[in-house]
Amino acid sequence: MTSPTAASTRDGRGVGLARDDAAKRYTATVDGGLAALAEFIPTPELVVFTHTETDPAFEGQGVASELVRWALDDVRARGLRVLPLCPFVKAYVERHADAYGDLVYTSRTTVVHD
Repeated sequence: MTSPTAASTRDGRGVGLARDDAAKRYTATVDGGLAALAEFIPTPELVVFTHTETDPAFEGQGVASELVRWALDDVRARGLRVLPLCPFVKAYVERHADAYGDLVYTSRTTVVHD
């Protein structure tokens, strides 16, 4: 597990952010409880984001967005790419294409064979 990093909710509560490699997920905690998570599948070249979930008590507080931003920054720092299968992560990357569009994995194949 990576060392927790702090952010805050829209109402000012502290958010702890961490990568849990054993559970294959990034987590966001508020007041010591799990507020959001982003599940991933690691590969040698990229991180596949498969699912993001937010506790309903924290929806609209920006917790999932802070978590995804931090996770994408972590992926970049490790020199990897992302494959955002999760609709939330995909939408986040599209909304912030100037900051994270370069992280998205694209196939090197240009020819399709049947």
